[in-house]
Amino acid sequence: MSDFLSRRDLMKQGGLIAVGLAAPKWLSTIAEADVLRIAKGGKPASDTVLVVCQLSGGNDGLNTVVPFTDSLYYKYRPTLAHKEDAVLKLNQSLGLHPSMKGLHTLYGEGKVAVVTNVGYPKPNRSHFKSMDIWQSASPDDKMRHGWIGRHFDVALKNQPPNPIVALGLSTEKPLALVGESASIPCFASLTDVSSMLGDANSEKLLRDIQGMDAMNDSPTRVVQQANKAALDAMSILSKQLSTFAPKQTYGDDAFGKGFKQISQLIGASPSTRVVYFSAGGFDTHSRQADTHARLLGNFSDAVLAFQREMEAIGKGDKVVVLVFSEFGRRVTENASQGTDHGAAAPMFVIGGKVKGGVHGSNPDLTDLQDGDVRFKVDFREVYSATLDQWMGGDSEIVLGQKFNHTPVFS
Repeated sequence: MSDFLSRRDLMKQGGLIAVGLAAPKWLSTIAEADVLRIAKGGKPASDTVLVVCQLSGGNDGLNTVVPFTDSLYYKYRPTLAHKEDAVLKLNQSLGLHPSMKGLHTLYGEGKVAVVTNVGYPKPNRSHFKSMDIWQSASPDDKMRHGWIGRHFDVALKNQPPNPIVALGLSTEKPLALVGESASIPCFASLTDVSSMLGDANSEKLLRDIQGMDAMNDSPTRVVQQANKAALDAMSILSKQLSTFAPKQTYGDDAFGKGFKQISQLIGASPSTRVVYFSAGGFDTHSRQADTHARLLGNFSDAVLAFQREMEAIGKGDKVVVLVFSEFGRRVTENASQGTDHGAAAPMFVIGGKVKGGVHGSNPDLTDLQDGDVRFKVDFREVYSATLDQWMGGDSEIVLGQKFNHTPVFS
């Protein structure tokens, strides 16, 4: 059984705990562990940080990175297509959605790698299945657990676990963070870390659950086995977070709030190496134009503020943001002025040490796969580069086979 209990799991057990903290391995060492060590030679990994940003719902890639010189784009999208004079140019044939001014600014500084036509063989249009594929990095279901969880299974093998080396910001723990032995906590927000501290009822509840007799195979047993220092550990993490306050201005939306919290985590917790964040709303089957513009604008503004925050604290070259969605949208707009589930779409890798520019070819709208953009870059090629060249890992072990590196790092 995983050492992690999600908010939903705990609520099913009686609506008792509102935070995703129930991991004896990491709770007992939170005050002591602050160095991630990798299994190969036991040498310390570098101090780089990976932020994974998940655009949930299936982001429309064609209207995010726009092929503005392709006449077929306008033919297939008579109402949704963005005109050449509106897009934010990346090169002579591709441009960003007009609302993505913040990301365009970073692109002009060489801090955004745009990887086009990213997907996997035999694309699946189910949100749940395709997201599982991206998060497990296993289209054929041969690899268990999540790709980040497997990375830490290897990286922390035979090493004292760092309790906050990786953290999730999500109401439910993403599959990507699930490992066989790695224990990665996940919070709905950073307020969850301290919301129980000082609350007599919540603290009593934690102590009561820890003392309960329970069946060995029940979820409550995991909580019952948690270290008695759980509240002290939560207090220490809460104190860490209080040491840094973000200075940039972030929007009052999911992306603004999320990246503000991520900046606080990174600024206050030098041992954190991975932060996983997701925001939804990208399932734009109808009246897409306004919704998509708002979402991409919020995302773009938040990423710019976050990058400026990292630069201000001397981490501009230490942090990258990897952005993906479970699939793109169909090439042809539907009758509801929206788009339906598709296949390949662009990814972004953002930061001071990326190899900025467009990596890959334009979407080929003359050669579609069942009405979708055909994939040309396997997403695991981006993951392999990230694992090997940024995280100090071993992609061949984590991904189950060797993949070429998409050249997104300088």
